[in-house]
Amino acid sequence: MAETFVIAQGGGPTAVINQTVVGATLEIRKRYPNARVLGSRYGVRGVRDGDFVVLSDISERELRLFGGTPSSGLGSTRDKPDAAYCDLVLKGLKKVDAQAFIYIGGNDTSGTQQILTDASGGSIAFVHAPKTIDNDLMENDHTPGFISAAEFVAGAFLSVDLDFRALPGVYVAIVMGRHAGFLTAASAAWRLDEQSGPHLIYVPERAFSVKSFIDDVKRTLDKHKRCIVAVSEGVQTADGTSLVESIVGPDKVERDAHGNVKLSGSDLNRAFETALAEGLPGKRARVDALGYMPRGYVGAINRTDSQEAFDAGVYAVEAAAQGGGSVALQYDGQKTVLKIVPLSHVAAKTRHMPDDFITAEGTGLTAKGMAYLERLVPKKYDVGKPFV
Repeated sequence: MAETFVIAQGGGPTAVINQTVVGATLEIRKRYPNARVLGSRYGVRGVRDGDFVVLSDISERELRLFGGTPSSGLGSTRDKPDAAYCDLVLKGLKKVDAQAFIYIGGNDTSGTQQILTDASGGSIAFVHAPKTIDNDLMENDHTPGFISAAEFVAGAFLSVDLDFRALPGVYVAIVMGRHAGFLTAASAAWRLDEQSGPHLIYVPERAFSVKSFIDDVKRTLDKHKRCIVAVSEGVQTADGTSLVESIVGPDKVERDAHGNVKLSGSDLNRAFETALAEGLPGKRARVDALGYMPRGYVGAINRTDSQEAFDAGVYAVEAAAQGGGSVALQYDGQKTVLKIVPLSHVAAKTRHMPDDFITAEGTGLTAKGMAYLERLVPKKYDVGKPFV
């Protein structure tokens, strides 16, 4: 009987996630010429409902075009399977006689694969292929999707810093990142010099105080006559409460199926606008949320990121042949290498920015943090130094 592989995408899209689908599909064709490859629409929901695209029937040319297309082309989901849902997913996999299930995603997706592994009894190989712009998967040096999103963020902050040199004031941009500040930190990757913004960086790994924030902005204005701020949407107060939850209240915030607080929206913007208006009356200030734009922007698809996403798909097939696990991108000191690690090492865990990446004040990056970013997100444009 010919092998059957099922591939799905979970969680937030990225600019390169479809490359992982294509890498896996083409590798399966190479290893198992008669295999059937099914792409599940909308993650595990499609497996449960029997909603599939037959990827093995699609030409390589069409697949390559699909690989270069941003966002999750199979559709995604944030469904979190409980025992009953898992049972339906397993039945869906068995109904199509799947030997392996490759699920591309982040923390929650890896957690789903662990749940399914435990429930299956070993009859199916479950593989987690990494994907997240948050860059917060354990066992990984970095994750597919991060570099492209980081380029967007780095370019946005370089551009806005030049804007505010011309017309000084305060600029705050809220960047995606629930528990880890890697993407927010990428705002500093393309600084022109020590005078360049972002001048202040706030990440979830450090407690956030509105009073300290205003004091920091005042000091920066005194020094630079402008202040560019990068802040993670997941910043927390000293008691561990997300800033948006402390503002809106625990009973009023929205949550997803995984229990995560909805961080996007206007509440956080208004909080910063109010803080600046009250703390710095009369100062020109702007607050923006970059929102979803960085994660799937067609103009910032990085070649290395794209190739690594493809390679992760290829390696996921090897992981399936070895009985399952999580594909990890690791750095050997010279280059990125792929490895298979146990699902339990990654599932539902969060990798935070290392302490030694963040300055003692908690508002900037150390030389080690900058070196990490410069390795992954080297400067892409030659920009002249302004005269102001």
